[in-house]
Amino acid sequence: MSPKPTLDRRLPGDPQPAELVKRIIRVDHAGEHGAARIYDGQLAVLGKSAVAPMIRHMAEQEQRHRAVFDRLLVEHRVRPTLLGPVWDAAGYALGAATALLGERAAMACTVAVEEVIDEHYRQQSEALGEHAPALKAIIEDCRADEVEHRDAGLAHGAEQAPGYETLTAAIKAGSRLAIWLATRI
Repeated sequence: MSPKPTLDRRLPGDPQPAELVKRIIRVDHAGEHGAARIYDGQLAVLGKSAVAPMIRHMAEQEQRHRAVFDRLLVEHRVRPTLLGPVWDAAGYALGAATALLGERAAMACTVAVEEVIDEHYRQQSEALGEHAPALKAIIEDCRADEVEHRDAGLAHGAEQAPGYETLTAAIKAGSRLAIWLATRI
């Protein structure tokens, strides 16, 4: 099996380094916006529950991540994804819908999304190689928070949610599709 392409080992058809950086900023901005909206939806339903303080903490971290990518969009002259309004509505709906199923389902949503994002950020970090060290550091910082969110969801009963495997598989598939689309559109 050949190694994944990085900026150090580009293959024909791979994006140029500047284009890869733009794609990374675009998709990560979209993802952080979507994640913040998921937590907004969860808090709309679970705002007075026992897990609300933890969800608020995660939401604040996502808002901080989004602010960083807001700044990077401007600094690197990257247009945001054209699908922003879709992520706005879809993120909120996903958060609210899973919260309506209960705290454990909301935590299952968190686990599913954050597992996909952990892998996504790892791949981005590897693809950057030694290029764009400041962006790579931001990605690694965000990734650490996403892993913390996943672990918090697991600690708060995500795996005991009814239909956990089916629910998380569907959310992971949707998250992967969102990443693919936001990278390109």
